[in-house]
Amino acid sequence: MKIAQVSPLYESVPPKLYGGTERVVSYLTEELVKQGHDVTLFASGDSRTRANLISTVPQALRLGDKLDPNVFNVIQLQQVIEMAHEFDIIHFHTDYLHFPSTTLGGWPSVTTLHGRLDIRGLDILYRHFSDIPLVSISYSQRRPLAHAGWVGNVYHGLPEDLYKLGSGRGGYAAFLGRISPEKRVDRAIEIARRAGLPLRVAAKIDDADREYYEREIKHLMGQPHVEFIGEIGEDSKGEFLGNAVVTLFPIDWPEPFGMVMIESLACGTPVVAFDNGSVPEVLSDGETGYIVNSLDEAVVAVKNIDKLSRMHCREVFIERFSVKRMVEDYLAIYKSTVEQFRKIRLPVNAGMRSDKVSSTILSA
Repeated sequence: MKIAQVSPLYESVPPKLYGGTERVVSYLTEELVKQGHDVTLFASGDSRTRANLISTVPQALRLGDKLDPNVFNVIQLQQVIEMAHEFDIIHFHTDYLHFPSTTLGGWPSVTTLHGRLDIRGLDILYRHFSDIPLVSISYSQRRPLAHAGWVGNVYHGLPEDLYKLGSGRGGYAAFLGRISPEKRVDRAIEIARRAGLPLRVAAKIDDADREYYEREIKHLMGQPHVEFIGEIGEDSKGEFLGNAVVTLFPIDWPEPFGMVMIESLACGTPVVAFDNGSVPEVLSDGETGYIVNSLDEAVVAVKNIDKLSRMHCREVFIERFSVKRMVEDYLAIYKSTVEQFRKIRLPVNAGMRSDKVSSTILSA
């Protein structure tokens, strides 16, 4: 198939350091190319890919000048529109900016939504664009927008050889991700302290979370059992997670997926996670980790983590969360979407759509 992948411009593909969506786009793109598909990647110019790269900006927006990102997002969308006739399908990973163009453009597409969907106003948007084919990354993610145009659910996947089975001999608990209110590194610090384990924190601090870090977290990092490593890249995650006894994922929000969990399983390291969002879909309680609802339960879980098989964690990762499985799932969605598009291809009545948005807003 001739496939376009449209990635956010905030990070490169793959990202230099932190960046969940762009990493998934990279794994998906490279595996599609490996399987013989003709793939074009719309991403920042510092991206690395075997696909045909079309770039709007020379480097990821996070690393460049602080300009209005929508300037480049609009230009990228125009590039996609101009080339749309060249592809069998276009796969967007850029939220909803392209929805009007997709509706009017007359070309098949799917959109994977990578973020949380319980944000005020999204209900209005997705009711209006109910015919846009959407893919979720967990069934939990769909709950706020159950009425949207879902055509499939695809869990993220990683290359099988990206990480190796680790020994866990480092003797520490690991926290990986972002330092933000919803990720609850403060919980991780307390869990590790009460369980008698050192905690290593490899985490990014966004500008938006800097004040939270300074006010709520910085003083906790000074405890003797805590080591703050900072943000780490792909080349360091395998050793970091593989040497850990357990990965702590004490989230306090409806996590759409949680890449950290499958990264940890790929290294054979079981996860102790709070029961929020996608956690019950990714982890099997008592097999690949423990799903808990309180600090007390988390401490008990950590103390019993050696009852779980690291080899089994790795095997579950290969079976459920490999990039080959992810690509297989997406290809099935691509093909069914193209077939459906050919069956029902009809002109869009702009006037009717205008009426539709008015009535949607009035009834919201």
